[in-house]
Amino acid sequence: MKSSTLSEIRQELEARNSRELLAFCLRMAKFKKDNKDLLAFILFEESNIAQYIENVKAEMTDLFQEVNISNVYYIKKTVRKILRFATKKIKFAASKPVEAEILIHYCNCLLDFSIPLHKSRQLNKLDETVRLKIASIFDTLHPDLQYDLTKQLKKNR
Repeated sequence: MKSSTLSEIRQELEARNSRELLAFCLRMAKFKKDNKDLLAFILFEESNIAQYIENVKAEMTDLFQEVNISNVYYIKKTVRKILRFATKKIKFAASKPVEAEILIHYCNCLLDFSIPLHKSRQLNKLDETVRLKIASIFDTLHPDLQYDLTKQLKKNR
Protein backbone atom coordinates (compact mmCIF):
# COMPACT_ATOMS: atom_id res chain seq x y z
CA MET A 1 0.00 0.00 0.00
CA LYS A 2 1.39 3.37 -1.04
CA SER A 3 1.39 6.30 1.40
CA SER A 4 -0.49 9.44 0.51
CA THR A 5 1.44 12.57 -0.34
CA LEU A 6 1.51 15.55 1.99
CA SER A 7 -0.53 17.65 -0.44
CA GLU A 8 -3.23 14.97 -0.62
CA ILE A 9 -3.38 14.82 3.17
CA ARG A 10 -3.57 18.63 3.39
CA GLN A 11 -6.46 18.77 0.91
CA GLU A 12 -8.36 16.11 2.82
CA LEU A 13 -7.78 17.87 6.17
CA GLU A 14 -9.02 21.16 4.73
CA ALA A 15 -12.27 19.45 3.81
CA ARG A 16 -12.88 18.22 7.39
CA ASN A 17 -14.51 20.12 10.25
CA SER A 18 -12.83 20.99 13.55
CA ARG A 19 -14.41 18.12 15.53
CA GLU A 20 -13.03 15.57 13.10
CA LEU A 21 -9.60 17.21 13.19
CA LEU A 22 -9.62 17.07 16.98
CA ALA A 23 -10.48 13.38 16.87
CA PHE A 24 -7.67 12.76 14.36
CA CYS A 25 -5.12 14.56 16.55
CA LEU A 26 -6.13 12.62 19.65
CA ARG A 27 -6.01 9.35 17.75
CA MET A 28 -2.52 10.14 16.48
CA ALA A 29 -1.38 11.08 19.99
CA LYS A 30 -2.55 7.70 21.27
CA PHE A 31 -0.83 5.83 18.46
CA LYS A 32 2.81 6.74 19.14
CA LYS A 33 4.68 8.47 21.95
CA ASP A 34 6.61 10.73 19.55
CA ASN A 35 3.32 12.00 18.12
CA LYS A 36 2.09 12.82 21.62
CA ASP A 37 5.37 14.56 22.46
CA LEU A 38 5.23 16.63 19.29
CA LEU A 39 1.61 17.58 19.90
CA ALA A 40 2.45 18.60 23.49
CA PHE A 41 5.34 20.72 22.19
CA ILE A 42 3.12 22.46 19.65
CA LEU A 43 0.35 23.14 22.16
CA PHE A 44 2.29 24.08 25.29
CA GLU A 45 5.94 24.90 24.56
CA GLU A 46 6.23 26.32 21.06
CA SER A 47 5.15 29.77 22.21
CA ASN A 48 8.07 30.04 24.68
CA ILE A 49 11.15 28.59 22.97
CA ALA A 50 13.60 30.06 25.53
CA GLN A 51 11.90 28.17 28.36
CA TYR A 52 11.79 25.03 26.19
CA ILE A 53 15.55 25.23 25.61
CA GLU A 54 16.20 25.68 29.33
CA ASN A 55 14.00 22.66 30.16
CA VAL A 56 15.82 20.50 27.61
CA LYS A 57 19.20 21.65 28.94
CA ALA A 58 18.17 20.87 32.52
CA GLU A 59 16.94 17.41 31.51
CA MET A 60 20.18 16.75 29.65
CA THR A 61 22.23 17.83 32.66
CA ASP A 62 20.26 15.43 34.85
CA LEU A 63 20.86 12.62 32.35
CA PHE A 64 24.59 13.33 32.31
CA GLN A 65 24.69 13.13 36.11
CA GLU A 66 23.36 9.58 35.87
CA VAL A 67 26.14 8.37 33.55
CA ASN A 68 27.86 5.28 34.94
CA ILE A 69 31.56 6.01 34.36
CA SER A 70 32.80 2.68 35.71
CA ASN A 71 32.87 1.10 32.25
CA VAL A 72 33.41 2.62 28.81
CA TYR A 73 30.57 0.50 27.39
CA TYR A 74 28.05 2.08 29.77
CA ILE A 75 29.43 5.54 29.06
CA LYS A 76 29.00 5.10 25.30
CA LYS A 77 25.52 3.67 25.69
CA THR A 78 24.33 6.50 27.94
CA VAL A 79 25.98 9.28 25.93
CA ARG A 80 24.32 8.02 22.75
CA LYS A 81 20.98 7.85 24.58
CA ILE A 82 21.36 11.48 25.64
CA LEU A 83 22.23 12.50 22.08
CA ARG A 84 19.12 10.71 20.77
CA PHE A 85 17.05 12.59 23.37
CA ALA A 86 18.60 15.90 22.28
CA THR A 87 18.04 15.13 18.60
CA LYS A 88 14.37 14.36 19.21
CA LYS A 89 13.87 17.63 21.07
CA ILE A 90 15.70 19.51 18.29
CA LYS A 91 13.39 18.02 15.66
CA PHE A 92 10.36 19.34 17.51
CA ALA A 93 11.68 22.91 17.52
CA ALA A 94 12.87 22.74 13.87
CA SER A 95 15.11 25.77 14.32
CA LYS A 96 18.84 26.08 13.63
CA PRO A 97 19.60 28.38 16.61
CA VAL A 98 17.79 25.98 18.96
CA GLU A 99 19.70 23.05 17.46
CA ALA A 100 23.03 24.82 17.90
CA GLU A 101 22.28 25.82 21.49
CA ILE A 102 21.21 22.32 22.56
CA LEU A 103 24.17 20.65 20.85
CA ILE A 104 26.58 23.15 22.43
CA HIS A 105 25.12 22.29 25.82
CA TYR A 106 25.61 18.60 25.02
CA CYS A 107 29.30 19.18 24.21
CA ASN A 108 29.79 21.30 27.32
CA CYS A 109 28.18 18.60 29.48
CA LEU A 110 30.58 16.01 28.04
CA LEU A 111 33.41 18.11 29.41
CA ASP A 112 31.75 19.19 32.67
CA PHE A 113 31.03 15.67 33.84
CA SER A 114 34.55 14.40 33.13
CA ILE A 115 33.52 11.79 30.63
CA PRO A 116 36.78 10.22 29.41
CA LEU A 117 36.53 10.74 25.66
CA HIS A 118 40.13 9.59 25.20
CA LYS A 119 39.31 6.04 26.39
CA SER A 120 37.19 5.19 23.38
CA ARG A 121 37.54 5.87 19.68
CA GLN A 122 33.74 5.82 19.35
CA LEU A 123 33.29 8.50 22.03
CA ASN A 124 35.91 10.66 20.34
CA LYS A 125 34.21 10.21 16.98
CA LEU A 126 30.80 11.01 18.48
CA ASP A 127 32.11 14.25 19.99
CA GLU A 128 33.82 15.16 16.73
CA THR A 129 30.64 14.50 14.74
CA VAL A 130 28.56 16.70 17.02
CA ARG A 131 31.13 19.49 16.77
CA LEU A 132 31.12 19.24 12.96
CA LYS A 133 27.32 19.43 13.02
CA ILE A 134 27.52 22.58 15.17
CA ALA A 135 30.06 24.09 12.77
CA SER A 136 27.79 23.42 9.80
CA ILE A 137 24.87 25.05 11.63
CA PHE A 138 26.99 28.13 12.40
CA ASP A 139 27.37 28.82 8.67
CA THR A 140 23.61 29.39 8.36
CA LEU A 141 23.23 31.69 11.39
CA HIS A 142 23.46 35.46 11.75
CA PRO A 143 27.04 36.64 12.63
CA ASP A 144 25.96 38.06 16.01
CA LEU A 145 24.34 34.78 16.96
CA GLN A 146 27.42 32.90 15.69
CA TYR A 147 29.62 34.98 17.99
CA ASP A 148 27.44 34.36 21.06
CA LEU A 149 27.21 30.62 20.45
CA THR A 150 30.93 30.30 19.69
CA LYS A 151 31.64 31.97 23.02
CA GLN A 152 29.40 29.42 24.77
CA LEU A 153 31.16 26.54 23.03
CA LYS A 154 34.68 27.76 23.77
CA LYS A 155 34.09 28.47 27.46
CA ASN A 156 35.08 24.90 28.34
CA ARG A 157 37.69 24.22 25.66
